[in-house]
Amino acid sequence: MKVLCGIGGSDDSFRALDRTVDRAAVANDDLTIAVVDNEDSSVSPDEVVERAEAAADEAEIDAEVRRVEGDPGSRLVEIAETEGFEEIVLGGGHTSPMGKITIGPIAEFVLLNAKTSVTLVR
Repeated sequence: MKVLCGIGGSDDSFRALDRTVDRAAVANDDLTIAVVDNEDSSVSPDEVVERAEAAADEAEIDAEVRRVEGDPGSRLVEIAETEGFEEIVLGGGHTSPMGKITIGPIAEFVLLNAKTSVTLVR
């Protein structure tokens, strides 16, 4: 399966990265990790790239890690469509005290606009 994992430096995105890399190692997925700018993250994009490369190396998979400029949600949807990805994986989503899921603006945009399957890792 051709999988696009979008990460921006949040704890949720790193959880999504770890799960996606683990799955790619077992399922032999063709994995691309897209590092997007996330204003809510205190981790620099360069650090996110390093962590993504380290995760792929540790799992002994050949994953492409690339920086993605521009609006994160729009760019992830565009990349998935133009490059034929079968799935987009994102971190995000928190359960409110009332038990309802709340998602951030990047994940919301991708969920509402992607024409491919989207997996939200919480």
